[in-house]
Amino acid sequence: VPHVPHSPFVIEDITRNAILAERCHVADSFWARLRGLMGRSSLPAGEGLLLLSTRSVHTHFMRFPIDVLYLDEAWKVVDMDVHMKPWRIGRVRRRSRSVLELPAGTLQQAGVQVGDEIRWKRVSLPML
Repeated sequence: VPHVPHSPFVIEDITRNAILAERCHVADSFWARLRGLMGRSSLPAGEGLLLLSTRSVHTHFMRFPIDVLYLDEAWKVVDMDVHMKPWRIGRVRRRSRSVLELPAGTLQQAGVQVGDEIRWKRVSLPML
């Protein structure tokens, strides 16, 4: 399981030099992964959800499509689902160790491809 900071953090595709999420949250427990994005009305642009220790996702009880990145232990993209519609079950990706859920259209806009390297960095909050 990759080490990630407490939420939120920035997710970037360093191969494409593109920010994929400016505010990514992590789901690192069974219940947090199961709940995922269920019940939300949308996933705003710039947001994302990283599900640790998983190889597949579902979009049951969701109201909107999402883009899905499947990441290996080195945070390389091993597969993706572009514009995954609600009420779908993604197939298991055996090489995946984490899954990143993003607003639909993010992967196409950034030009993400299988093999790209993904990294996180801390969000720098302004001083009050």
